Amino acid sequence: MQFPEVRCMRESSLVAATGSAGPGLEVKARSSVLFVVTALGAFMASLDLSIVNVAFPALERSFPHDSRAALAWVITGYSIVFGSLLVTAGRSADRIGRKRVFFAGLAVFSLGSALCGLAPSVSLLVAGRLIQGCGAAAMLPASLGLLLGAFPTERRSQVVAMWGGVGALAVATGPSLGALLISAGGWRWAFYVNLPIGAIAWLVGRRVLAESRSDEVRARPDYLGVVLVSASLAALVLAISEGPSWGWSSATVATAFVVAVVLGAAFLYRSAHHAAPVLDLTLFSARSFSVANAATLLYAMGFFAMLLGNILFLTSVWHYTILRAGLAVTPGPLVVAVVSGPAGRMASRFGFRRVLLIGTACFAGGLVWYGTGIGLHPAYVTRWLPATLITGLGIGLTFPVLSAAAVSSLHPERFAVGSAVNQTARQVGGAFGVALLVVILGAPHSAVAALDNFRQVGQGAASEVVNAEQLGAQRAVNIKYYLTTDEIGPKLDPTRLEPRKGGVKGKAAHFYFVPQGATFTQEESVTVDESVVQGRSRTAPAPKKAKKATTTPQN
Repeated sequence: MQFPEVRCMRESSLVAATGSAGPGLEVKARSSVLFVVTALGAFMASLDLSIVNVAFPALERSFPHDSRAALAWVITGYSIVFGSLLVTAGRSADRIGRKRVFFAGLAVFSLGSALCGLAPSVSLLVAGRLIQGCGAAAMLPASLGLLLGAFPTERRSQVVAMWGGVGALAVATGPSLGALLISAGGWRWAFYVNLPIGAIAWLVGRRVLAESRSDEVRARPDYLGVVLVSASLAALVLAISEGPSWGWSSATVATAFVVAVVLGAAFLYRSAHHAAPVLDLTLFSARSFSVANAATLLYAMGFFAMLLGNILFLTSVWHYTILRAGLAVTPGPLVVAVVSGPAGRMASRFGFRRVLLIGTACFAGGLVWYGTGIGLHPAYVTRWLPATLITGLGIGLTFPVLSAAAVSSLHPERFAVGSAVNQTARQVGGAFGVALLVVILGAPHSAVAALDNFRQVGQGAASEVVNAEQLGAQRAVNIKYYLTTDEIGPKLDPTRLEPRKGGVKGKAAHFYFVPQGATFTQEESVTVDESVVQGRSRTAPAPKKAKKATTTPQN
């Protein structure tokens, strides 16, 4: 997601936005209310990433004449639009106002939720999900921008961590909450639940949110680029998911592949020439950024395929009810929510590679367990629960570390767009993962066939995870220090560093990375920016000051 560049809002402006601070309504209390409002937006957007997976079996029963590939668009359509719009929506919020974009996103998301709940057909249901994706993409970066603007600099790290924790909580509680809602009132309530949450956020937000925007004059975001990348990804997902039923050599599937390639090429060309592109291609000049995002995409493919595959297996092979299936898969996301925070601290202390290796081993091991240790007869405690706990541990140790690794080599001013690109890679990978899941599962005619297909999913997901680890660990952690041209001292030999090119506020600049194992004399000193030191290896010296620190590389 995008972390917009904002100014700290003064207390007086916060009070002015909400009226005079009466007795018992101090500024700190109002800031807490503001946090709740913005967190509700993040909660709704994140909740829909997991709750719909639980509703999938109910959707199959409600629309028996529609194929599983058609129903999968309820999940993939949301992911494609959400991922494609994140960067552009964040830039639009910076440009025209974060409060305005947040409320627009909230209204659009609520409208999409209502349409999904009322949808009499799969086509209208998918249309509602696309609208939801647009609203979610607008809410997330705008809500974070509003939140950062309401708190002083020294509290922002804590507030961002809490805000991210709300999103993790939504993903963790999505299966159980969705199962309860669907069991009580049907799958439509998986969407109706967003309406009262949205109404509360709107009513309270009108009183506590103050408008803010970036002081910089920014170029108009590339809205046509959003259309191009969305259409390209949709065509590719369509070709993959419908290939088995339409025929891989059919004219329709071939046309979809061609459209995906042509529109994708047009999107890349436009991104290379637009002033505010959807995808800033110069970010990929840092190889660690490219590798970490490729690894994130592969991880997401396995992760999202596992989420939906587990629900389908429990309901179709073990014949669990939706409520029981939702509760059965909940321990895994709960472990992810608990482990994600400590995983980031571990990566800061021991380096990305070690944490990624451990996380990948757990994730792949859990997937292999799913693929080999689960049988036709239910054995939740002895078979299923260990697998879901191990995979949850692996996911918690990998996803947040990959996100940190993706931006660790970027200039601090590019962290926002780099984070948004990483989130986009996650959503795109999820869409591909669900499409491939539909292909592998097919339409089995017996429990034995369904079990065989499920095991193929587990083994295939494990293979993707291992490939992702090989990508993510090979380069993302080989950075010891971050330097700009101005920070290289006269006694430091630039030829012993690895150069990278990039842009800062439209001006060309050179960034240097000190490779692991590089040695310098005791005389040579390096100025290190603390914001990127958090991704250093264990052997790197700790910073001595809050913002900048001078360290002497060891012999």
